[in-house]
Amino acid sequence: MNLTTTQLLINGDRLNQSIARLAQIGKLDNGGVKRIAYSQEDIEARNLVQQWMREIQMQVRVDAAGNIIGRYPGKYPDAPALATGSHIDTVPCGGHYDGAYGVLAGLEAVRVLQENRLKLDRSLEVIVFTDEEGSMIGSKAISGRIINDSDYYRRPDGTDIQTCLTRVGGSWNNIAQARRSPNELAAFVELHVEQGPVLESMGKQIGVIEGIVGQRRFNITVKGSANHAGTTPMQMRCDALVAAAQVVLAVNQIGNTPGQQVATVGKMKVLPNAANVVPGWVEMSLDLRDLSSLHIDSLLKQLRIHLEEIAVATDTQISLNPCLHNEPALAEPYIQQAIARSCKNLQLNYTYLPSRASHDAQELAQITDMGMIFVPSKMGVSHDASEYTSPEQCIQGANVLLQTLIQLNSEKSLKS
Repeated sequence: MNLTTTQLLINGDRLNQSIARLAQIGKLDNGGVKRIAYSQEDIEARNLVQQWMREIQMQVRVDAAGNIIGRYPGKYPDAPALATGSHIDTVPCGGHYDGAYGVLAGLEAVRVLQENRLKLDRSLEVIVFTDEEGSMIGSKAISGRIINDSDYYRRPDGTDIQTCLTRVGGSWNNIAQARRSPNELAAFVELHVEQGPVLESMGKQIGVIEGIVGQRRFNITVKGSANHAGTTPMQMRCDALVAAAQVVLAVNQIGNTPGQQVATVGKMKVLPNAANVVPGWVEMSLDLRDLSSLHIDSLLKQLRIHLEEIAVATDTQISLNPCLHNEPALAEPYIQQAIARSCKNLQLNYTYLPSRASHDAQELAQITDMGMIFVPSKMGVSHDASEYTSPEQCIQGANVLLQTLIQLNSEKSLKS
């Protein structure tokens, strides 16, 4: 039987039943899910996923970062493996699909192979990454980009990372052992709900991801002069908030220039923050994202010019201070092509788009070839109880994942 041409399909009812079953763990009264990393709910969900892995004869282990790695052996177990997966931890009020869908679709792909008594040439791994919604410690440990500071990973409630990892079978003292060699993994493909409105608005069934955008984050500080709001004439003011308002508009203008970038001011602090005082100081955030680092650099150059002009016009001082720098993680063209071919074979329409949210795949891209598949999110909602992707859309995405993995199994351009 030729796996590259046989139209294997996943069991859609079984997949959607798995999604519904996992969503019962940490279920909230409003229908959402709360499975914070390292919590009792997270541990219960992790145990269930490992049970499902063992039921289909997967080799299961938990690495030092707490990642669950289920391996379905291939015909040539020493060859670099194909990998898929995502995460099962959630935000405090999440939905049923973010992360969990990618894990369960990967398991369903293995179920189909196992029940048909089929093996790929390469082993197939399904990975459940630790704490994607918080620190991304699981995927960062695999990529070797862990921050060697236990205090950095201390939980908001004060719990230390040693205690957290012990709960899920990991070990902070041995976390370096979780790093994977590029020779171990031939490629990684992550299936995920879009968490945005693009696919639904375009009427597309599948998103072929071009890459995960680079992200730059800054603190912008505006210094003016605080003064009495009643006695200071308008033309004599150095109003930091007026200048800051112009900065927000400049950021919005940058975001709306031709391209795929997004630019956001999402947080602002004003001092003295009193009704009868001209604001003397403002600090705000800037979040800038795009697939091209060169384009981000160009946008920042334009923004700095705007800031200088605003500072002169308002008699204020404006500074731009970096606080986060993540480089783009580009999807490999041959993986994008395999996803597109799978869509065509399954008669599903698709489009190419970037992922503007972070995913574990961006860390895996540091050590292996990476690709991502998106399915639509109703009204673009995610990280909320109302997050929804239809059962049919879940089935479509899982079938694309299965067929893509089958194609990549024999892809000549894969690492040997």
